[in-house]
Amino acid sequence: MDAHLKDLFDRFHLQFGSGPGLGPGSGTCLLKIDGLSPNFIKSVYRAAAALYRTDPWKRLRPAHLLGIRVGKDSDWPGKKQPFPCAQFVGGDGGDLGFHMFRSQNDALSMTGSIQTVRVPNSEVLRVNYERESLMGLSNRRMIRALSLEASSDRYPSVDVAYCTSKGEVRFRNPSVEELRFVYGFMKAVALVHPLLIEDRDSGPKWSRFVGFEAFIETVDVEWPPEMARGWDIVAVTLSCPPRQAYEDKGTSAAAGSTPAKYSVGGVPKDELVDVKLNWGGVGKMMMMMMRQCAMCEEEVVHSEELVSCGRCRALVYCGSACQRRHWKEAHKSSCGLYKVMMEREEELALNIFTFPCSIEDPCKWLESVGLHQKGMWRRKCNCYSHCPFGLLPGKGGLSDSWGGIDDEEYPPDIPFHGRDGMSSPVLLSSWSEYYNLRSLPLSSPVAAILSYPLTVYYILMALNISSKNLLLKGKEVVVHYLGPEGELDWMAAFAEIGHLLNGLGNLQIVMVGPEVPTELSGTMSGISSRMRVNFVRGLYQEEATYLPSPHLVIALNGGLESYATWGGALDLIKSMNVPTFFTDQTELTCSSAKQVLRGAGLHITHPMTPNPFRSPVRNQGPSSNLPSYSNCFVLGVNT
Repeated sequence: MDAHLKDLFDRFHLQFGSGPGLGPGSGTCLLKIDGLSPNFIKSVYRAAAALYRTDPWKRLRPAHLLGIRVGKDSDWPGKKQPFPCAQFVGGDGGDLGFHMFRSQNDALSMTGSIQTVRVPNSEVLRVNYERESLMGLSNRRMIRALSLEASSDRYPSVDVAYCTSKGEVRFRNPSVEELRFVYGFMKAVALVHPLLIEDRDSGPKWSRFVGFEAFIETVDVEWPPEMARGWDIVAVTLSCPPRQAYEDKGTSAAAGSTPAKYSVGGVPKDELVDVKLNWGGVGKMMMMMMRQCAMCEEEVVHSEELVSCGRCRALVYCGSACQRRHWKEAHKSSCGLYKVMMEREEELALNIFTFPCSIEDPCKWLESVGLHQKGMWRRKCNCYSHCPFGLLPGKGGLSDSWGGIDDEEYPPDIPFHGRDGMSSPVLLSSWSEYYNLRSLPLSSPVAAILSYPLTVYYILMALNISSKNLLLKGKEVVVHYLGPEGELDWMAAFAEIGHLLNGLGNLQIVMVGPEVPTELSGTMSGISSRMRVNFVRGLYQEEATYLPSPHLVIALNGGLESYATWGGALDLIKSMNVPTFFTDQTELTCSSAKQVLRGAGLHITHPMTPNPFRSPVRNQGPSSNLPSYSNCFVLGVNT
C-alpha cells in the first residue's frame, strides 16, 4: 500500500510540480555552476524580475511561439543559437514561467494542450517563477546569501530538463553560455512583447485564442560587465511566429555585437549605379518638397534630376558625379547600415490611420487635413515662427485649440471612469487602444500632436517602474522635461496625461529650456487638480539646483548630437543617477545619440526601441529617405 501511494504521489508531483508536466529540477542550483560569479547570478535575477513586472502572461500562451536570435551564430558554442525558440507557460493557470527549445520542431512536438509533452532525447531550458518557500534548500540558501532581487513574491528557478529514451525525466544546471543567452532573451522580450499586435481573425471565431500579426523586432541589449565578451551591446531579434530573421553575410558593425544584417564590404558593380528616383503614391508627394544633395548640399528643384545610391536608396544626390564621389569618400562604409534602416520602412509606418501620413511640406500637409494656421496646429509649420513658443494667441476653447475639428475627432476634457468605479490609471500599448478608448475615428490627425503627451505617459507607466509604482500608490511624481519648444503651446493636449492617470497619483512636469519665453518662466499651468506644469527658462544644468528633485527626466526629439549645450546637462544627469529617457526621429540620429551618451559616461540601460506612440506622420529629410517620425525611437539611461 505504501509503495502504491508513493507511486501515485510521484506521478502527481511530476504532473503538477514546478512546470507543467516535467517536475522540479531536483538538485539544480546556479551556485553549483563552475565559473559563475555572484554578480552574474544577480544580473540574471534582476533581468528575470524586470521581465516578470511586464506580465507577458496576460497575453502570451504556450501556442504563441517566439523566435530568438542573440548576436551571431559564431558567438555561441557549436556556432549555433542555443535555444532559438521560446514559449510562455502559466497564463491559463499553473506556475508562471517560460520554456526555451533547441528548435521550432522541438517546441511544436513538446507543446501539448495541457502539459509539456515528453520527447525523448530533447532538451528544454525552463525558467519557472516560484515562491521561495517552495524552492529547494540550496536555492533558498543562495537567495538569502546573495540578497537576490525578487519578482514580486517569487524567484526564478532555472534548469534544463531532458527526457531519456526510456521516457524518464532528468535535470541539469544550465551552462554559463546558456545563461547569457537566457539573459539576452529576458531583457529583449520584456521590451518587445508589449508591441505584439493582436490579430483576432487569425483563429476560429468560436475560439478564445488570440493570435498576433506577423512580427519581427531587433533591440540592443547591454551586457552587464560580468557577461561581456569584449563588447558591451548585443542585438537581439525576436519574431512571432519563429523564423530566421537575418543571415550572417559578413562581420557586424560592432566587433561581433550585432547580427550581421548587412555586408559592409564592396558592392557589386551593377549596384553602384545611378538610380533615378521613381516615386509613386506617398513617395511622389514627398518629392514635391525641395531636396538637397547629400554630397555637395546643393538644392535640387526638379525631382527628376535626383539619383540615389543603387544599393540602399537612402541618400539622394544631384547627379552621378556626387553619388560616386560620396561612395568613395564616406558612403561605402555605411551603405549596409543605411540599407538595414531602409528595410524598416514598413515596420515603422502606422498604417491604421486614414488621414494623409506623409509630409511633403508642413503647410501643405496641414492644408490637406484642413488645419493650416489653426489652433495648436500653428506650431506644425513656420507660419507663426515670429511668435515665441508658448505665446500663440488663442480664443481659449478646447475646440479652437484643436483647430475647430468636429467634437468627436479630439479627446474631450473629461476623465475616464473605470468599469468598477475605482480609480486606476489607464494602461496603453498602442494608438489603436487609445483611439478605441477615446472613441476617435482613425481619420482624426490628433495623434500628430498627442504623440508628445502620450509618449510621456508611456514612459511613466510602461518603461519606468519606479514612477509607475509611485503613481499606483497615489503619490506625486516630478518629471523634468528638457528642451520644450512647440509643446509649450500644447497644454490642452498634455491635459490628457491627467485624464489617463484617472484620479490616481499626482504629476508635476517642469518644462525647462532656453526656448521657454521670459513671459512664461516661473509660471505654472494648473492643467487639472492632479497635474500641473511649471515653466523655467534657461539651461538645465544651470537651473536644476532651483528645481524640485526629479523622479524622472525626459527629452523628446532631443537631437543630442546637434547641440553643444547637452554636455553639461548629461554630466548632471550622470551625477544625479535619475532615470532619463530620450526620443529621436530616425535610427541614424539615435545611433548618434548613443555615441554622445556613452561619451558622457552614461550606460544605455533601456535599449533603443520603436515608440508605439510615435507620430504617424512621416517627415522627409532634405537629403535622406530614411524613415523619420517624431518621437520614433526611445532609449534610456540610469533606468
